[in-house]
Amino acid sequence: MPAFLTHKTMKCGIVGLPNVGKSTLFNCLSNAKAQSANFPFCTIEPNVGVITVPDERLIRLGELCHPERGIIPTTVEIVDIAGLVKGASQGEGLGNKFLANIRETDAIIHVLRCFDDDNVVHVDGTVDPIRDKEVIEAELQLKDLETIESRIQKTEKQAKAGGDKQAKLALEVMQRYQEVLSQGKNARTVTLESKDEEAIARELFLLTNKPVMYVCNVDERSAISGNAYVEQVREAVREEDAQVLVLAAKTESEIAELETYEERQMFLEEMGLHESGCNRLIKSAYALLNLRTFLTAGSDEVRAWTFRAGWKAPQCAGVIHTDFEKGFIRAEVIKYEDYISLGGEAACRAAGKLGVEGKEYVVQDGDIMHFLFNV
Repeated sequence: MPAFLTHKTMKCGIVGLPNVGKSTLFNCLSNAKAQSANFPFCTIEPNVGVITVPDERLIRLGELCHPERGIIPTTVEIVDIAGLVKGASQGEGLGNKFLANIRETDAIIHVLRCFDDDNVVHVDGTVDPIRDKEVIEAELQLKDLETIESRIQKTEKQAKAGGDKQAKLALEVMQRYQEVLSQGKNARTVTLESKDEEAIARELFLLTNKPVMYVCNVDERSAISGNAYVEQVREAVREEDAQVLVLAAKTESEIAELETYEERQMFLEEMGLHESGCNRLIKSAYALLNLRTFLTAGSDEVRAWTFRAGWKAPQCAGVIHTDFEKGFIRAEVIKYEDYISLGGEAACRAAGKLGVEGKEYVVQDGDIMHFLFNV
């Protein structure tokens, strides 16, 4: 199997200042099983959970195939990282633990408090999501700057000593990061111009180079359209390659506690929402990691499989089993929409809607795949 799938589940870290709703959000996600019986949650450690990615396509396929072993969704790991305080980069509070935990994640879910409530004390006394954002980012930037300056010292010697072209390129990339970080900007704002530069950047493991989604935690009245705080956040991140998601964590926790699916849907409809914020967040986190899903469907099971956007058929075959990739011959592909509208594989074959693809086929999200291989 591809390394990122065999060795670890892709992991999103939830970060934020104390009392912004970070743990409330994590607890909502921990009750994600209440959103639908098909999408369970399990806790690995008190602050780590494996959350299945909601995918309505699986339910539709299950209704057609009646699989004996049932439906198996795909997953993302969510980590509730200890609240950060100013000075974390120098070890203040749980700073070192915070920074170590965030380094291990693949993407960041940054929770910002966008609600007023006199009963919930803010660590800095007033509600200001932009200030909160800047406090956390400043600490991450300082740590990244420390990392870059340490690496520059070593790389400069290599670049000068042996005329090493790769070392010179690495030095140029690091100096660009150094300049941006020194200006109080995130590493992800640096534009990389080649695959070699992208490879150098990956090896630096910079905290502010990770993809980020800002979650604006609002009051119930602002759950649909947001509020003035949310608009401030959207304006502040306009130049970043970042998502903004609006969610009322307290309300989400109330929804998650309802016993039946029908009760939860009624609650959502009363609020004017079609889908819970938790479900939207999980789907967005999956997309943030640049992940996609292909499907397998039959009388034994209906299953979702994770792959990276842009992968070709043999790589996706390897997600199921390494032998599938090694001995890949071809893939049979049915588009999800055709499978549903025609009523199954046999009907798709008869209608000429089953495609036979080779090694260069780039798998699309929602493709229903059957791999032929020889070992």
